[in-house]
Amino acid sequence: MSPPVVVIPFVKASACGNDFLLIDSMNIEDSAAPADMAVLTRRLCNRHEGVGADGVEWMYPHPSADLEVRLVNADGSEAEISGNGTRCVAAYVCAEQGKETITIQTGAGLKTCVLTSRSESEYEFEVEMGEAVVGAELTLRMGTREVRGIPVSMGNPHYVVFVREFSGNWQGEAAQIQRSSEFKHGINVELVAVDGKHDVKARFFERGAGETQSSGTGSCASAVAAMVTGRAESPVRVHAPGGIQTVRKEGNTVFLRGAARLVCRGEFYLS
Repeated sequence: MSPPVVVIPFVKASACGNDFLLIDSMNIEDSAAPADMAVLTRRLCNRHEGVGADGVEWMYPHPSADLEVRLVNADGSEAEISGNGTRCVAAYVCAEQGKETITIQTGAGLKTCVLTSRSESEYEFEVEMGEAVVGAELTLRMGTREVRGIPVSMGNPHYVVFVREFSGNWQGEAAQIQRSSEFKHGINVELVAVDGKHDVKARFFERGAGETQSSGTGSCASAVAAMVTGRAESPVRVHAPGGIQTVRKEGNTVFLRGAARLVCRGEFYLS
């Protein structure tokens, strides 16, 4: 008799086109517990031979929050936080437990998500993202050209470059910035075009995932950089290929509002 197939249950969710697999450690049998989380995450996120996602939010019990998450990117590297991923986790908790205020312990600290609306499997949350740390303008030498950008930390590192328009090779330019020796711990790159006092357009090139349709912390970094440099005023709508997120500041605290949709649930076969 063949041994039983070992499976890992998952829920897939998407926030403005930024997709994640949500895996509850309480639903994993001991025989399926990952010996190497990076290797397993790469398998899960493979869009041809796995489920496909920008990353996996591994979820664990926490003594004082609703749960704790550990974010692993599609390439197996770990990240401190994803704003979009955090909203996806909040949508899962809301669906499973009916809670409308959800606390999530992330690698960038405790985040509180407040449900603002719901329609079937789509949820909108506003997340208290904490304070942004904005650095002085940093100039990078990229071959024969210079790139000027604003370093911003949202608990994870960002480099925001303001542009008039997005070039046809913006992904290559962002990848080149990402390889700069200035960024010892890697960097999330945002290219941002201002489109009014309360609107910016953004493109995202993230650590461990490359181009993404959207980014929660990247939207925060983009909006805050635009505010700090006088290019925009709170609240700022960040327009990305995957949708619109709204960033506002209350004192020094940054809040992010956007949607998250539960897509499906299933089982990944370990073999």
